[in-house]
Amino acid sequence: MKHSYQPGVKPYLNTKSLSPENQETPIQFLHGEIVHSKLFYRRNHFSYPHFTSSFYFLPIEGLVHTPKTFSLQEIYSLPSKTIKVVLECSGDKRELFQPKVFGEQWEKGAISQGIWKGVSLRTLLKSTGLLTTAKEIVFEGYDYGERPDSSQIFSFARSLPIEKALEPETIIAYEYNDHPIPFKHGFPLRLIVPGWYAMASVKWIKKITVIDKDFTGPFQAVDYVYYPNKENDHGKFPVTTIHVNSTIQYPLNRQLLPTGIYQIKGIAWTGKGMITKVELSLDGGQTWNICQLTSKSEKYSWVPWNFEWEALKKGEYTIKSKATDFEGNVQLSEPFWNRKGYGYNAIDSVEVKVE
Repeated sequence: MKHSYQPGVKPYLNTKSLSPENQETPIQFLHGEIVHSKLFYRRNHFSYPHFTSSFYFLPIEGLVHTPKTFSLQEIYSLPSKTIKVVLECSGDKRELFQPKVFGEQWEKGAISQGIWKGVSLRTLLKSTGLLTTAKEIVFEGYDYGERPDSSQIFSFARSLPIEKALEPETIIAYEYNDHPIPFKHGFPLRLIVPGWYAMASVKWIKKITVIDKDFTGPFQAVDYVYYPNKENDHGKFPVTTIHVNSTIQYPLNRQLLPTGIYQIKGIAWTGKGMITKVELSLDGGQTWNICQLTSKSEKYSWVPWNFEWEALKKGEYTIKSKATDFEGNVQLSEPFWNRKGYGYNAIDSVEVKVE
């Protein structure tokens, strides 16, 4: 069955909250590997910050040999790096957890992808130098406000271990898809940490500080932590690398379909290496078929896939997708339940009825 073209019909963001603004990408209706900035999901803990970019400077301080403040012009003049990166909120698919958890009830659209350009963080740190006692690097954003669990004012701030910060692909970005980063996505400078969930990619960077201990800010030590136990904090560990995952974009869940031939489509991604295989089941997971990857699998980005389905028999079908990455990581049959609902990567599933 072919779909007729309808001029002027466009997808829109799916609103989750307005203050702070949290909006989902209409992932089921997007095709290709680049998401336009207007359809890039928006995740905020606070209201948008207020500052004048014409007086913007980025200080690097703390345990460095030579503290330095960079102007935007200096950063633009340094050797640049361009990288295609998938950014996925660690709460993506939170709505699917059973039993349910509290938090923004993201469905499958807290994920987007595009091309980021900037300067490697290691290039900036090379000009300041690091003391031998340096352990972590803290990134503080201009966004701030009160948290629900405290009356104190906090900036959104997170840290990276030195090893991750010095990877060449960890960049201070100033462009998205060949344009300045839109304000709502971190203009003028945003940290991009490929392979990690997007909470690490701090927006509106205010300053960078090198420290000799574990950073204990609330967005590091309280939020973005896996709590496997419902009643206590035993066994907790930090949210970092993106889990291997896939999403079925078409058909939609609970969709009615006339008999015909369909292209089942979706995307698959991982924080480790590349996707090597996507499998599809048309019988609820009893048997699996290999899907076609429709573009070259690349590190740090999703890969589109499809499978041709001859839906000639009427009935109800449970379609499932399962991705495998280069290191042999496979989507879970059941999600790893955790109290805050992070890192959902169970086998994706939709149910359709052929009439």
